[in-house]
Amino acid sequence: MGVREARRLGLLEAARRGEVTNVQVAQALKLSVRQIRRLRRRLERGGAGALRHGNQGRVSEKRLEEQTRQRVEALLRDDEARLNDTHVADLVTEEGRSVSADTVRRIRVGLGLAARQRHRPATHRRRRERRPRIGSLVLVDGSPFRWLAQGQPEYTLVGAVDDASGAILSLVFRPEEDLHGYAQVFREVFTSHGLPVSVYGDRTGILQRNDAHWSIQEQLEGRQCPPHGGRMLEALGVGYIPAQSPQAKGRIERLWRTLQDRLVQELRLRRIHQLSAAEAFLPSFVQRFNRRFARPPRETPAAWRRAPHDLDQVLACRYLRVVRNDNVVAIPGRWLQIPPGPGRRSYQRCTVEVRELLDGRMLAIHEGRVIAEQPAPASGFTLIPRGTRWRERRRQEELTILDVPVPPAPRKPPAVAKPRERKRWRPDDRHPMKRLAHPEALDPGTPNRSRTKSLRS
Repeated sequence: MGVREARRLGLLEAARRGEVTNVQVAQALKLSVRQIRRLRRRLERGGAGALRHGNQGRVSEKRLEEQTRQRVEALLRDDEARLNDTHVADLVTEEGRSVSADTVRRIRVGLGLAARQRHRPATHRRRRERRPRIGSLVLVDGSPFRWLAQGQPEYTLVGAVDDASGAILSLVFRPEEDLHGYAQVFREVFTSHGLPVSVYGDRTGILQRNDAHWSIQEQLEGRQCPPHGGRMLEALGVGYIPAQSPQAKGRIERLWRTLQDRLVQELRLRRIHQLSAAEAFLPSFVQRFNRRFARPPRETPAAWRRAPHDLDQVLACRYLRVVRNDNVVAIPGRWLQIPPGPGRRSYQRCTVEVRELLDGRMLAIHEGRVIAEQPAPASGFTLIPRGTRWRERRRQEELTILDVPVPPAPRKPPAVAKPRERKRWRPDDRHPMKRLAHPEALDPGTPNRSRTKSLRS
C-alpha cells in the first residue's frame, strides 16, 4: 500500500468511527462527498486492500515490447558506438519499432549507464532569424575530427548547410581544410541546387584576404584582390560574408557537434573504418539526416539561381602568364604547350590566363578563347594555389604528385664567334707620309731620335 492509500485509510476509518464528517474528509483529500461515500463502501466490503487502484500489479497494454527493449539495450550496451538516447530512438524507429527518447533514457538509467554527453547550463545568446527562402544564405565550414576508428588519421569534414531549412547540402572528407575541399562542396551545391545569394563562413584565408599587403594594382583599384576561393564566388556573382566569431555561425557549429556524435557512432556501428567506405556512406546518411532535422522555410519560392554552363572553368585557380619564346606557359610544377594559332600564328610574348581546374585539367585562355588544354594527370590531383612562393610554402612531395613531363628548354640561337681584337698600328717618324709633311726629317745624317725630338718640338 502506498502513501496515498494509507492516508485515505486513516481518514476513512476516522469517518467510520464518527470522529470527522464526510465533508471534512472530502476537503482533506480534495475529492467529492460522493466519492468519499463510495470509498467507505469499498472499505467495508473488501477491507484495506480494496482502496488500492484496480490496475496496480497488472501489465500495461502500452508496455514496450520485449524485442524492442532488447534492441534498445543492445544499442546502449555497444561500447564502440556509444549512442545517445535520441539517436537510439531514431535508429529503432527506422527499423519499424516505435520508441521515444524518454523511454530509452529510462532503460539506460535502469541499466546503470552514464549519459553520452554532459549537459551544461545554457549561455545567453541573441538569436539570428533564419533567412526566409532556401538559397538565400549557405553556411560553409570545416571540422577536423577523428571521424573514423581510433587507429585512423584525423580528417576534416567540409560541408555546406542551407540557413533557411537547416538541410545539409554537401559533405566532403579532406585531409585538411583546403581549397580543393571547398571547390568540391561548391560544385556539388551549385550543380544540385543552384547558385545562392550569399555564402557565410569564417575568416579563412582560402575565401578571403586577411593580410595588410596592397599591391600597386590593388591600390589603383581600391580593393584587395581575393584569393582563388574568393575569385570563384566573385566570378559567379555570389557574395561572401565573413563571420567575426564562431558563435556568429552557430548553426553550422552545432551541426558539427551533432555529426561528431551521430555520424561517428553510425560509422562505428556499421564497422566502417576506411575512408572510401565512409565517403560512400555519406549520401544515405545526409538523406536520412535531412528527413529528421530539416524544417520547411518561411517562404516557398526558392532563391537559387541557375549555374553557368562553364562552371568547371569557373571553379579553377587563375594565373596571368606571359608566353615564352617556345610558346610554353608554366606555373610551378606544371607547364602547357600552346599550339599554333590561325595561320600558324605564334603567341610568343602574349599575356594569357592559365586556369587549373578542379579535376586537374589546365587551360590557356587568350582574349576569352581557349587556345590550349592539357588533360588531367593520371595520378591523384589536389587543387592548391601556386603563387610566387609556392615552392617555399608547399611540401616537396606535393610537387611530385603530378605526372607531367619536364618542360623543354627554350631554343637559343647558335653562339657567333666574336672577331679577335686587332692591335691598333701607329706609324713611326720615318713613315713616308710623315716625311712629306716634315721635309727636315729627310736628312739621312740625323738620327731617328733626334729627328723625332725636332719634329715634336
